[in-house]
Amino acid sequence: MDTTYFLPAVGVTIKGFPEDTPMKLIENGHKISISEITIFELSAKGAKYVATGTLTAERAARGIRAIIYDERITGVPMYDSSVLNIAFSLRKILSDFIDCLILSSALNQSDVLVTEDEDMQNLRKRREFQELLQKTNPKFEIRTLADML
Repeated sequence: MDTTYFLPAVGVTIKGFPEDTPMKLIENGHKISISEITIFELSAKGAKYVATGTLTAERAARGIRAIIYDERITGVPMYDSSVLNIAFSLRKILSDFIDCLILSSALNQSDVLVTEDEDMQNLRKRREFQELLQKTNPKFEIRTLADML
């Protein structure tokens, strides 16, 4: 899952998205994986809101701990060589390296990446991405939350 869906856990609500998206997907029988870089992104976003006074540090930290220690959510190390190698390949066609790490983590551990990110969604049409899929995980899909629920 992309970072957006985990933001409510750290106290940041996203208009138009249910606050309990990961739990809804788990209840529907899906297994959830999260890249370690997503934990960094959640921390950075939480820090931004803590600095402005709209979120307490304890609230942000409690949410991050809840994600990390939830046994239903599998962490994917971003330093794994297969994750890094694919992320490096993705960087040729996707400009945000954090997104490359998230997508590579999903490609290595899952059948689906749930994201609203248009740049990642648009990769589905790219020949280079399709070739990478065929080599690594031919059944892999990039889908939106609406597709999954």
